Amino acid sequence: MQKTTVYDLPTRMFHWLFSSLFISAILIAKYVDDESPLYFYHMLAGILLGCLVILRIFWGLVGTRYARFSSFALHPKELLRYAKEFLGKSASLHPGHNPASSWASLIMLTAGLFLALSGVLMTSGFKEELEDIHEILSDVFLVTAVAHVLGVLLHTLRQKDAIALSMVHGKKAQLDPRLSIPSTAPKAALALGLLVCLLTATILFHYDSSTQQLTLLGQTLELSE
Repeated sequence: MQKTTVYDLPTRMFHWLFSSLFISAILIAKYVDDESPLYFYHMLAGILLGCLVILRIFWGLVGTRYARFSSFALHPKELLRYAKEFLGKSASLHPGHNPASSWASLIMLTAGLFLALSGVLMTSGFKEELEDIHEILSDVFLVTAVAHVLGVLLHTLRQKDAIALSMVHGKKAQLDPRLSIPSTAPKAALALGLLVCLLTATILFHYDSSTQQLTLLGQTLELSE
């Protein structure tokens, strides 16, 4: 069956990096004591996640057709119609994000950005004021992510369409080939990879494990209790 390319490389890279960073952060928060030196990696993942969201926002404005936020189906009527179709086992095809994944993406991007921001502020002397908010944002992100994964699994079982693979190879079946994006933006993907590596190296270089302090942009973040 012929498949149409709809997701560019930067969008796919973001999807898996974003997922991996959140999973890493939440597992560390759950199983590593916050007084342990290893807890630094929770904060590393959080900072990278926040930076990644900022990069995704930029790509959502200037990226390829289905990477742009303007392609997201965010009208409430579209979401209701899609939900009815989905429950009726006949959900319509969408070349980019369908209404459910559009809303899930928006919620997770917003939660991810404010998770990173609240996490940084907690290391700057606002731990007690923001700890509950940070946990609520984490729960919102987690619930949305689980709902998103369950929706993808149900779609795959009902429609016999492994839609999750579209975030691996960038293609979707049963679409008009004319809907294909002209390029997968490999140069932008390379730039994204280099930026993530540079950010990671910069954070690691400026982190003092003996004092558990991170100095960035002239600000010292206290990562210990």
